[in-house]
Amino acid sequence: MRTSLFDLFKIGIGPSSSHTMGPMRAARAFAERLDAAGELAQTTEVAAELYGSLALTGVGHGTDRAVLLGLSGERPEALDPDAAVERVAEIRNSGRLLLLGVREIAFQEPRHLLFHRDLILPGHPNGMRFSAYRGDGSTAAREVYFSIGGGFIQREGERVAEQAPVPVPYPFSSAAELLDAAERDGLAVWQVMLANESALHGRHAVEAYIRKIWAAMDASIERGLAAHGTLPGGLNVRRRAPGLYARMLGSDGRDPFRGMDFVNAFAMAVNEENAAGGRVVTAPTNGAAGVIPAVVRYYMQYLAKADATAEDGLMRFFLTAAAVGVLFKENASISGAEVGCQGEVGVAASMAAAGLTAALEGSNAEVENAAEIAMEHHLGMTCDPIGGLVQIPCIERNALGAVKAINASRLAMQQEGEHKVSLDQVIKTMYETGLDMQARYKETSLAGLAVNAVEC
Repeated sequence: MRTSLFDLFKIGIGPSSSHTMGPMRAARAFAERLDAAGELAQTTEVAAELYGSLALTGVGHGTDRAVLLGLSGERPEALDPDAAVERVAEIRNSGRLLLLGVREIAFQEPRHLLFHRDLILPGHPNGMRFSAYRGDGSTAAREVYFSIGGGFIQREGERVAEQAPVPVPYPFSSAAELLDAAERDGLAVWQVMLANESALHGRHAVEAYIRKIWAAMDASIERGLAAHGTLPGGLNVRRRAPGLYARMLGSDGRDPFRGMDFVNAFAMAVNEENAAGGRVVTAPTNGAAGVIPAVVRYYMQYLAKADATAEDGLMRFFLTAAAVGVLFKENASISGAEVGCQGEVGVAASMAAAGLTAALEGSNAEVENAAEIAMEHHLGMTCDPIGGLVQIPCIERNALGAVKAINASRLAMQQEGEHKVSLDQVIKTMYETGLDMQARYKETSLAGLAVNAVEC
């Protein structure tokens, strides 16, 4: 186990974890390394070059703004979205940037921020190269970073170190190992994950963090349900969640699918917030940030019998979802640029299905089956955002992913006997499918809906 619940669920800003949060973190990391090397005071220029998917859809995903903010020392988890707009405008208007917040340098985007749309760096489709120069023109530093999905970054040459497993009471690298460890000690999956996370962070900190990320998710639902208007980016996509939610509140409650409509509204509310650059939680990515909050809200609103039950269920949900997320992160990918949207909404649905099953006190076998069912029916899903924006089909796709997650949980808990396809098999299949998928269907906006649907 190399990934923690604290890594999978990160509070940040939209619209993309791989194209916004990752580049912001990478830009800041580069500036910090300059400082650590004693080069910050001598640096007069910094250039950032974007490659592959970051270059092709970077403007629509806010990568340009993220790089400016990261070089300025901003962190996505602490950034005020409204203040970010003002900061970027100030840099662009003045042509000056405060590197790491302390060293003023010239920064002209046409010269210092380059988009190489026809080039991909070896290692990952989301590549960035940062270069720093001294006053005499000599190079102070040059480093390559990759944004590998979910806000995770990787510096070139550090892959082996980053993959070193962390010692925990119940190490696992597959669903089979996870289930075996649980069965050996008579534990539920969520209890295995709690033991591991508690060893890393302490039980109190784990439980407090789960409450924190759920509060942030719930707040993003509420903001999305209250915000009206048109999303930025030029597609003129109007926010639909508030209207849908208002209609549901005004209905007589006799529609048997009313609960599903609420789930749709919750998921779309979060992703409309994400598309607007608001505060959301990667779950496991920003593009899929609406799936888990919608399913949790569904559980809290319709299925939890009391406040105490809801609190316990919340812990079971997130710990179990995190265990499944770890399996996908470490054995496949959660990057749309690497494996398509099956690695984003598909993984989120799998995590949510497992989490809901655990919250409802399903067995370990049912948890594993729910996760498998949800991913099995997202296999092959492409990432083809129109205009490079996390809007069409991303917003609706989160709603459908949430509904699929709930149905996967119900199927798993109602069927009898053993199922034929294991979670490990479907994870392997997802990764192989993603590798076989043509690059133009993986967050490049060069195929699919991105070229066949008219931008308007």
